Amino acid sequence: MDNQNLFATLRAGFPTDLDAVAIETADGPGAPLHYTWRDLDRATAMIANLLEGLALPAGSRVAVQTEKSVEALMLYLAVLRAGHVFLPLNTAYQSAEIEYFIGNAEPAVVVCSPKNFAWVSRIAFSAGTDHVFTLGDDRSGSLLERAAHCSDRHTPAVRQAGDLAAILYTSGTTGRSKGAMLSHGNLASNAQVLQRYWGWRPDDVLVHALPIFHVHGLFVASHGALLNGSRMIWFSKFDPKAAIGRFAEATVFMGVPTLYVRMLAEAALTPAACAHMRLFISGSAPLLTETFNDWRARTGHTILERYGMSETVMLTSNPCDAAQGERRGGTVGFPLPGVGVRVRDDQGRDCATGEIGGIEVTGPNVFSGYWRMPEKTKEEFTADGWFKTGDVGRFDAGGYVTIVGRSKDLIISGGYNVYPAEIEGVINDLPGVAESAVIGVPHPDFGEGVVAVVVPKPGASLDGAAIVADLKSRIANFKVPKHLFVVPDLPRNAMGKVQKNLLRDQHKGLFA
Repeated sequence: MDNQNLFATLRAGFPTDLDAVAIETADGPGAPLHYTWRDLDRATAMIANLLEGLALPAGSRVAVQTEKSVEALMLYLAVLRAGHVFLPLNTAYQSAEIEYFIGNAEPAVVVCSPKNFAWVSRIAFSAGTDHVFTLGDDRSGSLLERAAHCSDRHTPAVRQAGDLAAILYTSGTTGRSKGAMLSHGNLASNAQVLQRYWGWRPDDVLVHALPIFHVHGLFVASHGALLNGSRMIWFSKFDPKAAIGRFAEATVFMGVPTLYVRMLAEAALTPAACAHMRLFISGSAPLLTETFNDWRARTGHTILERYGMSETVMLTSNPCDAAQGERRGGTVGFPLPGVGVRVRDDQGRDCATGEIGGIEVTGPNVFSGYWRMPEKTKEEFTADGWFKTGDVGRFDAGGYVTIVGRSKDLIISGGYNVYPAEIEGVINDLPGVAESAVIGVPHPDFGEGVVAVVVPKPGASLDGAAIVADLKSRIANFKVPKHLFVVPDLPRNAMGKVQKNLLRDQHKGLFA
């Protein structure tokens, strides 16, 4: 059978001129540094040979918690190349979290930042990990020192489409974090579909400004550029002004909504600055309609919003090609080719157009299950094999999908279903409001009481009581917040998602 190792698939996309620049660093130590396609090929071979020299069991996990660097990307590719399983860990995780992940995944190898070696190695060795290496964002560390002595030639390990390539731990806002098992086939099929659907061109250049411990930066962005043989302009940390400054030599940018908001605050963001750009993509968190409209007004470009998950990579996308339809703000577009998406009610019946229900998906991109959690895996799939995403949404008459929230965020107040996203949309349209989060907290009479947490625009002064009075004329009474807080900002995770679990915890005693 053909080798379906994901590295081999990505390597086949490299250009014929291996001495062309593949990645240019835009910031960080020694910037700008230029890495050729040949550098990527040789360095990944050397690290893969280092891993092979350790005589690891087949399918060993390699857990990695390092700062973003080109070498960290090379390590990921080398783990695939050697046929092992990559386990990226958020750089914000602290010792108790790392202890859980290492204990749960039982990695054979752990790679961490040099500054964290003392405490990470202690956790790893006590959990039975044999090998701990360091990798700094300045090309320092024991991993590269050891790999420097290895051959720069390596034949990728033979892997089939169903073989495990990566484990991504979900953020764990409800209970323990779960390790989503993604195969070589899951990741390759999604990258190939996106290459076609987003119309990647031979001359495309990607501004890479996302973290690489997450689906968005590691899989969607990196795979897209590598598979297409496209150069990357590599930011280790996002800087809005510097990113805008590189648009003149780039064509594609992928970001979370927060990055677009930060760039909109820069005077340098003009149609002229974006004239060379072809495509702006947003995901990982909901994009406010106001941001969508402001971006189009300021730059002349319409952001393409898409929808995916750690368990499935990308599921839906607004059209890239205008012939397939317009990009609609507030929606995540159509199911991608080969991906099945359906919306069902609590009884397992298909919802009518416009009706809200649970989103279920199927396709070659959908993961096989959660690491060492067979019962949880069984719970999350339907009898006919569709994955229950936990997201709530609807199809409109044109076939566009709109996400209205997470099922765990659904508020049941006085027996009525309240969808936070609907109320947030109304609040966000009010004068002086930058954004809002709506949550449900325990209430002695209603079961749950609706609470809104609102952030004002810079310089605006908001009156909570006045907003509540205004909402009474706009939405049904059972949806109107029983309490509204005005705060300077909302708690977010690294990908810009609002952490509603923290807000619920903070206000849980409000109606006690």
